Amino acid sequence: MKVTIFLGSDSDFEVVKEALDILKEFEIPFNLEVTSAHRSPERTVRLIREAEQQGTKVFIAAAGKAAHLPGVVAAHTVLPVIGVPVESQALAGLDALLSIVQMPRGIPVATVALGKTGGANAALLAVSILATSDQKLKDRLEAYRLKMAEKVEESSRKLKEKL
Repeated sequence: MKVTIFLGSDSDFEVVKEALDILKEFEIPFNLEVTSAHRSPERTVRLIREAEQQGTKVFIAAAGKAAHLPGVVAAHTVLPVIGVPVESQALAGLDALLSIVQMPRGIPVATVALGKTGGANAALLAVSILATSDQKLKDRLEAYRLKMAEKVEESSRKLKEKL
């Protein structure tokens, strides 16, 4: 496994669904687990250890509300951890965002946007991290971004035609 994804709850799956598609597009092996920093802390630590032994290079952790999962993962590994804050009904995800982004000095967690955009960006950030030691992956990521830029130009052209 190159990327391990932890969800604080199975209800967080929709947030990372596009991330899984992105990892598949880049042919990056991944593992997905539901585990909780609060309800199953021993399982979480065991899964981190197992993932490291299986070759994980980057962790992605999605969690809402108190959102301690990314921080707990970061506390138990020196590998990069990307936190994805999940939107909640009560505070629209602000609680999760602040929890993930406000890690204490020495235990960093890269934090991406709330929700599905954050899930997709977490996958792309993982690709970027892995691309630092994989030229073919770096080339594919550059091509992916070029394709995005071309879509913007095409959208602009189509909009101008409507005028």
